[in-house]
Amino acid sequence: MKTIRVGLVGAGFAARFHYESMTQVHGVGVKVVGVTSLREESRRAFAARHGLRAFAGIREMLPHIDVLDIVSPPAAHEEGMLLAAKSGVHIICEKPLTGYFGPKGCGDEYRGDRDPKGPMLEKVTSALARLARVIRKSGVTFGYAENFIYAPAIQKEREIIAKTGAQVLRILGEESHNGSGSAFYGIWRYQGGGSLMGKICHPLSAALYLKRVEGIAHNGKPIRPKSVTCRCEQITRLPSYQDKGFIRTTYHDTEDHGWMHVTFEDGTVADVISGEIVLGGIYNYVEVFANNHRTRCNLSPVAMLDTYNPKAEQYKDIYTIEKTSTKEGWAAVSPDENITLGYIGEMQDFFTCIAQKRTPESELELASDTISAIYAAYLSDERKGADTAIPLV
Repeated sequence: MKTIRVGLVGAGFAARFHYESMTQVHGVGVKVVGVTSLREESRRAFAARHGLRAFAGIREMLPHIDVLDIVSPPAAHEEGMLLAAKSGVHIICEKPLTGYFGPKGCGDEYRGDRDPKGPMLEKVTSALARLARVIRKSGVTFGYAENFIYAPAIQKEREIIAKTGAQVLRILGEESHNGSGSAFYGIWRYQGGGSLMGKICHPLSAALYLKRVEGIAHNGKPIRPKSVTCRCEQITRLPSYQDKGFIRTTYHDTEDHGWMHVTFEDGTVADVISGEIVLGGIYNYVEVFANNHRTRCNLSPVAMLDTYNPKAEQYKDIYTIEKTSTKEGWAAVSPDENITLGYIGEMQDFFTCIAQKRTPESELELASDTISAIYAAYLSDERKGADTAIPLV
């Protein structure tokens, strides 16, 4: 069995759980051989920790790998994907796929929240079309690392929809917490947006995926999103906001709360919510209302394990749940978030598909539809919630 060699782009939080999940892939030989990132000290530290080779850049790494796994900030995604595809190297790209990051060379003076969203949407659509052409022409396998798709709860709902012939009438979903720890987050020129890009992309992709599953099960063709209405807010920057120190407030030019109402080609709907203003750890769910069943997919918190800790110090070296602000009292703990949040599942699918030359469950069209919907949503918000068409690539 040939071993598939992997190179990581990025050495932060996402690189860690991607690396851990790749070590759990079975039935396919996988070996992470190298890492690169913008900061030399970061890539060298990550390489030393995991016994990898640190590369100065993507170009230097490409001849030594079969798969490029991109876990860098979104502004760097497109360049890496194009370089890999043109070199015949398979691609795994962390969410969000790409976006608009302001004029070339812009700095702190750039304010994405004040930039007109119509031209932004057009540029993003053009970038998505360019990516699709290059990647499809190259023949490489593309995996969109949207972990919601591979969470066991979502995959069980996929099975229910496909095997029962369900018609999904409406979907509710959310990802929220008290704010990202990344220094790049909250800056449009690095992230391409705020809560919609960093949070709502998760339940949105899950909703789009489940409607794709329904359409393929019924007539061999995915049901895709048609239009969106949206409102975004900057709650923590309101003059009346009372900061108690539990919620992040350092956002340069992005929203910290968002809501999207998506209408699909068949007239059914999804409502997805995101926010940086929720305490108590990650709050992730997707609820499906169909014509023959109803399912609640609880991704976090889960009900597998509850633990009570009367003194925070006792659990100082024990991971409980992401984004919790305290380890005292009762906590719903995930025994292994790499499993419950889908990280191992996505890597298993990607590398199996690379080895067998198949298309992953989470693929390029789904990734593209997600980004198109998000930027159409930004335009809708600019129009005070007007229903806005989603341009599909």
